[in-house]
Amino acid sequence: MAETCFYASFSSDGTSDFRYVCIDASSVVNATAVDISLASAGSVSDLTVATDVMWILITGILVFWMQAGFAMLEAGTVRPKNTNNILFKNLMDASFGAIGFWLLGYSFAFGNGRTVANDPGNDNGFIGAGNWALQNFNDDTSYHEFFFQWAFASAATTIVSGSVAERCRLEAYFLYSIVLTTFVYPVVVHWVWSYSGFLSAFYEDDDGQRYLSKNGVIDFAGSGVVHMVGGYAGLIGAIALGPRQGFFGQNAQAQLKGSNELLCSLGVGILWMGWYGFNAGSTLAAGSYQAINLASKVAVVTTIAAASSAIVVMFYSRIVKGHYDLTLCLNGVLAGLVSITAPCAVVEPWASMMIGIIGAFVFLFASKALKALKIDDPLDAFPVHGAGGTWGVLSVGIFATRSNISRAYGFDNDAMTSVNQFGNQMIGVICIIGWTCTTMSLLFFPLKFAGFLRISAREEKMGLDVVEHGVPWRHNHAAVERRAKGARKEEVEFTPTNKQRSEKKDMGAFVGTPV
Repeated sequence: MAETCFYASFSSDGTSDFRYVCIDASSVVNATAVDISLASAGSVSDLTVATDVMWILITGILVFWMQAGFAMLEAGTVRPKNTNNILFKNLMDASFGAIGFWLLGYSFAFGNGRTVANDPGNDNGFIGAGNWALQNFNDDTSYHEFFFQWAFASAATTIVSGSVAERCRLEAYFLYSIVLTTFVYPVVVHWVWSYSGFLSAFYEDDDGQRYLSKNGVIDFAGSGVVHMVGGYAGLIGAIALGPRQGFFGQNAQAQLKGSNELLCSLGVGILWMGWYGFNAGSTLAAGSYQAINLASKVAVVTTIAAASSAIVVMFYSRIVKGHYDLTLCLNGVLAGLVSITAPCAVVEPWASMMIGIIGAFVFLFASKALKALKIDDPLDAFPVHGAGGTWGVLSVGIFATRSNISRAYGFDNDAMTSVNQFGNQMIGVICIIGWTCTTMSLLFFPLKFAGFLRISAREEKMGLDVVEHGVPWRHNHAAVERRAKGARKEEVEFTPTNKQRSEKKDMGAFVGTPV
C-alpha cells in the first residue's frame, strides 16, 4: 500500500512540535473541491491581513525615523550654543507625544473607531470619544494602527520646535508639546481621517451622504492634518515669542547662521527617506496587487515632486542670490515633499512635477513674506510646512483625476469637473487654519503675558545649552566666539576695496612671475 509522508505540527497553535508522519492511502480522507477552496481562501485572507499589518508597522517605523531627520536638520540650523536644547526638544516631543496620544489623543482622533451607523453615540463630527488609553484593544489586532498614528503625531509636534528655536523656555515648550499632541492635532485627525469627522472622506450617514458633498476633504497622507497643523502652530509660536536678538542687525545673517550644513544635509536625506513611509505607508495595505501598486505609484510621484521643487529652488538661488545656496535647496526638497503629501494617491506623475514646482515658489514667497513682516522662523518651518501644506491640500482640487480618486478612495463622481472638490479642499484649509491658530494663540499668548514663554536676554546670549542643560559656559562660549570671529574675518576679507586690492596684487604677481 502506498504511503504519503509529511511533517505536521502536534502543538495546539500549530507552530511547534513538528513530527514526520506517514499514512497509507486507505487512511487518506477524500476532500472535495469546495473544501480545498475554502481552506485556500482562509489562508490567503490570513496572509493578506498579516501583510497589511507588517506594512503598517514597517512604514510606521520609517515615519518615526523622521524624528532623527528633524533632529539633524534642526541641530545643523541653530547655533552651537543651542544644539543640546533643540535635540532635547525632539526627544521629549516623541516621549510626551507617546504618553499623551496613548491616554487621550488617539481617543479624540478616532474614538471607538466605528462608523456613524454602528457608533454607540460617543463620537461626533467634531471630536472622538471612547477607547481611552486603548482599553478597547483587547484582541491584539489593532495596535499597529495606534503605532502608525502616533508616529504621525510626533512629526506634527516636532515641526514647531524649529519655529521657536533658540529663545523659548523649555517648560513652556513641554506644555505646548503635550497640548498639541493630546488635543489640538487629534481633533484635526478626527475631522479628516476618522469615520465620523465632518470633513472626512470616510464619513457616511444612513443615506450614504457626507457633511461635505461627494468626496469630503481628500488629504491622503497629511499635508493639512500633519503639516498645516505643525506649520501654523509654529507661526503663532514665532509671533508670540518675537525675533531672536540680532535679527534686525546689519549682520543678522552671519550672526544667526547655523552651525553645520553637513547635519542639515543628513537630516533632509533622512526625512526624504522617511517620507516614503509617510506617503506610501498611508495606503494602510500591501496585501493585494491593487494596494501595493498604489503604494508604488505614491512613491514615484513623491520622488518627482521633491526633485522638481529642489531644482526650482536651485535655479532661484543661482539667479537671484548669485550662488548655489545649499540650505535653501534643502528646504526646497522639503517644500516639494510637503506639497505632494495630500495629493500623492490621486494625481499623475506629470501633475506631481507641477505640484512640486509651484510648491517651491510658494515656499520662497512665504519665506520672503515672513522676513518682510519681521517674523523670525529660524528653520523656515512655516514656509515649508504651513504654506506648503496649504498648497498641497488645495492642489488636490486642481490636479486630482476622477480615475485616481476612484482607485484610491472608491468614489466615482464628477467632483473634479464640477469644482466641488476644490471647494471642499478650501473649506478644509480654512477649518484647519482657524482651529490651529485659535487654540495655539490661547496657549502661547497667555504664557507670553505671564512671562513664562521666553528666556531672558542674558540667557539668550549665553545659550540654552548653558541655561537649561548645564553645558559648561566656557566650552559653549568658545565655540560661539570661533564662529563669530570667522564671520567677522570673512566680512573684512570680502569688502569691495580689499577684494579689488587683492585681485590687483594677484594679477601683478602673476604677470611678474617667470614661467
